[in-house]
Amino acid sequence: MTTPRDLLIVTLDAVTGRPVESGDLSLALAGAEVIDLLAARALTLDGEHIVPDNPWPTGDRLLDEAASSSARQVPYESVDDWLWRRGRGLSTAYRAAMEEDGQLTRQRRRWALFETGRLVPADSPARRRAADRWTSHEPVLAALAAALGIGGRRTMDDAPAVADDAVVTVLIAVHNAVRELEAVRQRRAIEQDAFDNVWRG
Repeated sequence: MTTPRDLLIVTLDAVTGRPVESGDLSLALAGAEVIDLLAARALTLDGEHIVPDNPWPTGDRLLDEAASSSARQVPYESVDDWLWRRGRGLSTAYRAAMEEDGQLTRQRRRWALFETGRLVPADSPARRRAADRWTSHEPVLAALAAALGIGGRRTMDDAPAVADDAVVTVLIAVHNAVRELEAVRQRRAIEQDAFDNVWRG
């Protein structure tokens, strides 16, 4: 299992006051990929720029896809640029891959002949591993979840400290990107309300 997969399981398992936005989750998954690829030494950071390093397979097809998509020549991609590029539709890709792998299953609706309900984590070793990381307050998973508002957290200050400077750089970028996306949503909502009021008036 990988940090992105663990994060998705925690997101689906967590009881929050509001559902996690797909765009927010995609940004956090993209950040989780960078963190795992740093740990696998497939990437390194030069300041805030992602430098490809070890091309060997990680054993996870989505992580391998992420590693192969990184810029191979100068100027290297910034962490922020990676999040927005790689994050596009990433939550959908992870849901599909994990459903295909049997790590997520469709909740059967009452009286339904087919499984047409929402996706939920399957009772599996993957789910138990993610739950163990979550209940032990593993710092990286906790910080990523905090960016999504899971567990009542909203900032990195609420999550356990992370010692690795490169990982901290990625986590800060994730938090900033999620806040930026929320600001865009709020601005659009205000603009839409103003537009609606003009037509009503």
